[in-house]
Amino acid sequence: MIDDDMPATFSSPPCFLHEIDPAYSGLPGPLDLQAWTDVNRWRKGERARLIAERMAVPAEIRAAQGEAIAAGVLAEIGDVGGRTVSAYWPFRGEPDMRPLLEEINRRGGRTALPVVVEKGKPLEFHLWQSGEALSRGVWNIPIPAESRPCVPNIVIAPVVGYDPACYRLGYGGGFFDRTLSALPSRPLVIGVGYAAARLATIYPQLHDIPMDLIVLETGTVRPG
Repeated sequence: MIDDDMPATFSSPPCFLHEIDPAYSGLPGPLDLQAWTDVNRWRKGERARLIAERMAVPAEIRAAQGEAIAAGVLAEIGDVGGRTVSAYWPFRGEPDMRPLLEEINRRGGRTALPVVVEKGKPLEFHLWQSGEALSRGVWNIPIPAESRPCVPNIVIAPVVGYDPACYRLGYGGGFFDRTLSALPSRPLVIGVGYAAARLATIYPQLHDIPMDLIVLETGTVRPG
């Protein structure tokens, strides 16, 4: 369990990064700074609302939803033999994909976790599977204790909110968008979240990159 009240390693946790100009985070800025300000304000409110709503759902219901989401992801991925899949360590009510990583290992795939290296820089992905040592990373989220960088074939990204075009509302730090822009080859990017987190639009900006698909406990959303 992650303690949200633990002090952060960096001076600006991800929930504050949406307050600043995106260029500071290494992202392209908007054409209209007033529009960016308005969108940021709206996203901040929606982010807080959606996180509060999902954390208010009983843990046993979220667990069942997570199992349904994991089954949907496996169905979308298909044969994982020889492929590397990155997921994440669950945080603040996110769907728990750790059992999915174990199943991928059983089916002959390799698994990894994302690692925040530095504020304003792309994420790295390091190989890890259940039972291997972990250490505390930024915001006290567990990361692999051993540094084994890799380039995943499939990236599973949690969404705070999502829209029908498969744009993802995250925590505001821009890490996934920045990382996808920096990778040498585009992986299959699967967003995972709860159906209740649907938004009509996230008002995508220049730096926002849509997911290839988003898997919910109720089914799969595809762009268009």
